[in-house]
Amino acid sequence: MIPSSDKSQKAYKRVAPTLIRAMQKKGATLGDPVFIRIFKQEKILEIWLRQGLTYILFKSYSICHHSGNIGPKIREGDNQSPEGFYTVGVSQLNPNSSYHLSVNLGFPNEYDRSHKRTGSLLMIHGRCSSAGCFAMADFRMDEIYAIMESALISGQSQVPVHIFPFKMSKANMAAHQDSQWIDFWKNLKEGYDYFEGHHSPPIVVVQDKRYKFITFRPLLFGGTLPPPIPRLASVTMKKKFKIQQPPVPSTTPPKRQRQVLARIDRTTPSAPDLLGQGD
Repeated sequence: MIPSSDKSQKAYKRVAPTLIRAMQKKGATLGDPVFIRIFKQEKILEIWLRQGLTYILFKSYSICHHSGNIGPKIREGDNQSPEGFYTVGVSQLNPNSSYHLSVNLGFPNEYDRSHKRTGSLLMIHGRCSSAGCFAMADFRMDEIYAIMESALISGQSQVPVHIFPFKMSKANMAAHQDSQWIDFWKNLKEGYDYFEGHHSPPIVVVQDKRYKFITFRPLLFGGTLPPPIPRLASVTMKKKFKIQQPPVPSTTPPKRQRQVLARIDRTTPSAPDLLGQGD
């Protein structure tokens, strides 16, 4: 069940009309699958929405505050915000947060645990105050929360959240080549480059204490055929295969927003969780 509160429902009703209109202009729907990227140095949080087989940039939000410097979170109490590949599911929504509204990033993930990194309650939240989290202005957090909540209500099992120290261009990587974290960042850049090339987030796993990215894309998901096998003279082709083109995304039906809103109204308010932000 989707956790809910008067605060989260009022926030949804306040921002949903504007979000619906803005998404319709891009051919998207409130409730479409969501992907989030965060860049610490630039203080930007990006919302991407799935359109067919790829994602389009919907909106970039200014991060009001994050504590620490570029570089990963290592231990509880270091006031660093994390870097890496995280996911947010239904249970990580907190509509009763003491920091307006919040979503738990799920730190430490499998990679963090393999490196014995510690910490808890690392969030994206409101209130513009942070000790290891990504703090947003409340009105921006209302939109971010409503977008993630709607996607989860509509069936997305988890929202990927990719957190980078900076936009991982060649120039930025070269500027930080002497950092103690350069090998870690090169590993993050593999996932960054995949999305930049495909506009679809990779499947991320952890192997040998490194992030690994499943980059094989079957035809069904927009992949390409392998190189053709040379045909021998004695072989005749008896069948021809058609590759179907990806479906053209339909325009936004207003019915879906009504369904999302109706389902939010039917959720049961959860008990207040007044846990503070992470460190």
